[in-house]
Amino acid sequence: MNSAPRQPDLYAVLGNPVEHSRSPRIHQLFAEQCGQTIRYERRRVEPGAFAATLAALRAEGARGCNVTVPCKFDAARAAQRLSERAALASAANTLGWDDAGVLWGDNTDGIGLLRDLARLLDAPADTALHARPVLLLGAGGAAAGVLGALVQAGAPSVAVWNRSTDRAAALVAAHLALAQRHGCALAAVAQPIAGAALVINATASSLGGDALQLPAGVLGPGVLAYDLMYAAAPTVFVAQASAAGARAADGLGMLVEQAAESFALWRGVRPRTAPVLAQLDAELRGRPMP
Repeated sequence: MNSAPRQPDLYAVLGNPVEHSRSPRIHQLFAEQCGQTIRYERRRVEPGAFAATLAALRAEGARGCNVTVPCKFDAARAAQRLSERAALASAANTLGWDDAGVLWGDNTDGIGLLRDLARLLDAPADTALHARPVLLLGAGGAAAGVLGALVQAGAPSVAVWNRSTDRAAALVAAHLALAQRHGCALAAVAQPIAGAALVINATASSLGGDALQLPAGVLGPGVLAYDLMYAAAPTVFVAQASAAGARAADGLGMLVEQAAESFALWRGVRPRTAPVLAQLDAELRGRPMP
């Protein structure tokens, strides 16, 4: 008597909003590339319902999930075991259950960003930020997920700005010892300052379609402006930076890179990201495949 075929392992992305997420398509492409069989879905998290949504997903037999805004701090609190990088950020974007049923949490945002910056700058990920002062806009879960990686990658300085100066100060304080070990001048600033070679928008401004009010000189020629958000059309921040003469990119490449890290954590095999990024770019923006 033949046994029933094994059901695909279930994964999902949790967040709000989540309907726009390209994560299911990315992981489908990864699975096809790597010969894996999975099912990946979107799950909307209503306010205050992260724990319940996570429990319902687990009850369906899920093996893990990605977590997007605004739930990354909730994800870190829910995890029973955190990686060093997730613990430093107090935020997790990747969760999984081990064979004993223990919920572990990790944060792949930082390494995803560094790998995409290395692609854009045509430099190794471990040296791409050398001699490049950084301005990080925002102090929420997205900023927390990338700050440690920016410091460890060799940025000589990182200035953190947020509308709530207390949140920026708290984020800096949590990373100050790491910055000192890596020789990075890390500080919270009262307003965005000019002089950074890399300006990263980790706020939700592009999600809401709002332009940031930035002082003159923050964006301009010689600056790489990077928006952690992505869209079919240029985000508000990308358009703002381009109009100021800066080189601008959105976070689609980071999305693919952080997803690859999550996939490797779950499945034990690392997919190739370049063909998946090209496919996503073609599908999202109608650009021809290379």
